[in-house]
Amino acid sequence: MNLFSKNRKKNCLKFRSVTTIALALFILPVQSKNNRVQPANFRAWAPTPPMGWNSWDCYGPNVTEAEVKANADYMAENLKEYGWEYIIVDIRWYVSNDKAGGYNQTNPCYNIDRFGRYFPAVNKFPSSANGRGFKPLADYIHSKGLKFGIHIMRGIPRKAVAHKLPIKGTRGINAGNIYSEEGLCWWLNDNCTVMADSQGAQEYYNSVFELYASWEVDFVKVDDLSHPYHRDEIEMIRKAIDHCGRPVVLSTSPGETPPQEAAHISAHANMWRLVADVWDEWDDVRHLMDVTPGWSRHIGNGTWPDCDMIPLGRLSIRGEKGEERFSKLTRDEQYSLMTLLCIFRSPLMFGGDLPQNDALTDSILTNKEVLRMHRESAENRNILLTPEKSVWVARHPETGETYVAMFNISDNPAPLEVKLSLESFGIKGACKVVDLWQNRITTIDSGELTENLKPHSCRLFKIAGMDKNQGQF
Repeated sequence: MNLFSKNRKKNCLKFRSVTTIALALFILPVQSKNNRVQPANFRAWAPTPPMGWNSWDCYGPNVTEAEVKANADYMAENLKEYGWEYIIVDIRWYVSNDKAGGYNQTNPCYNIDRFGRYFPAVNKFPSSANGRGFKPLADYIHSKGLKFGIHIMRGIPRKAVAHKLPIKGTRGINAGNIYSEEGLCWWLNDNCTVMADSQGAQEYYNSVFELYASWEVDFVKVDDLSHPYHRDEIEMIRKAIDHCGRPVVLSTSPGETPPQEAAHISAHANMWRLVADVWDEWDDVRHLMDVTPGWSRHIGNGTWPDCDMIPLGRLSIRGEKGEERFSKLTRDEQYSLMTLLCIFRSPLMFGGDLPQNDALTDSILTNKEVLRMHRESAENRNILLTPEKSVWVARHPETGETYVAMFNISDNPAPLEVKLSLESFGIKGACKVVDLWQNRITTIDSGELTENLKPHSCRLFKIAGMDKNQGQF
């Protein structure tokens, strides 16, 4: 039987008056016969795994507008044609005096409006002055044919609670009425929990995403949401996005998202993290090898299990972990990481400073056939996982081409032999084999694919039988 057929934080507080900006809607909500607006199908907003750049790995909480624009310029000129399109400003863009190598939780200067909503720090993002928020930066990125995203923390700012700021869209309700000290983020002290059963709670989240829609944000990464898993706030955020009238891709963070919540998270988010932060350490890549197989059946339909950032290129310019450097992953380890992310169809969020990319990094990000597999393949799953090796397979739903990724995940310095029977995939007799990273084409007649792999290395193949019914190139 064909194997594929078996499984189908002195704090400064700045108040700003905000000029209302008309929403630029990408889609129109559906109006039902009883005149109630029906929420849009959020799964349609990310039909393939989102691909982009995120400021965290290279700039931590300190990225500036000029740096964001420089990365957008690079993406538009060099990567856009390959499917890279999101530019994401990560954590604490609303703090004027943060630091590298962690967070300023002693005397953070927050920027917040009169409704308890964070605004960009003007010293970091000059175009946000006079209540304009991120709209000018979003306009710049959109002018490049790209999409714009931001990071936020779950909950409501402590400063909004302390000053009992009113909740927009309500009468007599303020931040002090909707917060809780339960379930607080243990690693960052900016926010309080929003109590879902309190009057004004949903209205608060609605107001936040109405603001982001007015800035024309396309993507929001919400932190401290999925580990521990905050079901109530996930649901409020989903409702707020649907209410705002703009298609905003929702990414939850960090991992590990509890496997028992798979059905719930896939019904509310486009992306959800499987692991804690991934850095340029082999142990982090190795952990992904263990975690991803259990999530493969949740890949697709506009919802994507997320393996976190791609820690390649120039990292930690003002980042959280270590000194400024190029990725410590070896060449083989970089290929192994990218191969796993692509055959697993994880969202791809590059972490390095794009303008400083070297030739190797760019070549990894622009391999058309590997990215085609990432974008178009189906039935992706792990068929072998031992302490020494891992094998993933997938198939192209239209051409019938079979994709095979073989990994030596052992630390043993000796090469490791990995074999795979091609007849298990309905490929009998002679077949063509394309090495997608080395762009080599060979023909094999034995019905068996055998590779000797160095430690931490991989091979990625596209295979089709010579017979027209077995797939072709």
